[in-house]
Amino acid sequence: MSFFVTIETTYFVGIGFIWFLIVMIGSSFISSNYHVKAYCNNPSEKEKKIALTFDDGPDEMTLLVLDLLKRYDAKATFFCIGKKIEKHPEILKRIVAEGHLVGNHSFSHSHFFDFYGKNKVTEELQKTNALIEKISGKKTQLFRPPYGVTNPSIRRALEITKHKAIGWNIRSLDGVIKNEKKIFDRIIKRVKPGGIVLLHDTSMHSVNVLEQFLQFLQKNNYTVVSLEQLLNIEAYEN
Repeated sequence: MSFFVTIETTYFVGIGFIWFLIVMIGSSFISSNYHVKAYCNNPSEKEKKIALTFDDGPDEMTLLVLDLLKRYDAKATFFCIGKKIEKHPEILKRIVAEGHLVGNHSFSHSHFFDFYGKNKVTEELQKTNALIEKISGKKTQLFRPPYGVTNPSIRRALEITKHKAIGWNIRSLDGVIKNEKKIFDRIIKRVKPGGIVLLHDTSMHSVNVLEQFLQFLQKNNYTVVSLEQLLNIEAYEN
């Protein structure tokens, strides 16, 4: 009898472990659409069009990013953190004034964001949206979860706030890798029509890679377009 109990226990432990792995992978990769439907690229786009997105600003480095985008006549989407908007409202104003889109990237970008309940996530999104609207006059519908992690609490919060979850399919890893050549090589190997690039506007090595990448796109006849154009969605609430 104990033999069969052992077999049954092992079976259920194994099933539980597999389920846990599936949930972890589904939560960690926004492109899996496991918890939330996310826009990560436009696979139907055949022309050489690509979208640039920047996370974790506004920051002093954002100014250098904006200078480069203006020089190369490229538009981007900046996913901004609420507490940084409070610190740099003038940078957010410039982002909007120069024709770029603004998305919500939570208020705190806390390391514990993934453990927040629905009400706390909702509060963070609404607080950041209120700041964006106060400064820019626009109510963004775009949201990128911190770390690209989704879960049931975020799904339920988005049902309330009505944000569209925005992911990526070309991840630079510039928040982890510091070597500019490695970052640049990683990006260009993944470039294809309809792609969404994830960079950060918080470090000098990212700014340097951006300039190289914009030159690469120009040389290879790629057009940088807004997320609205690439995905055929509305970024702001009318």
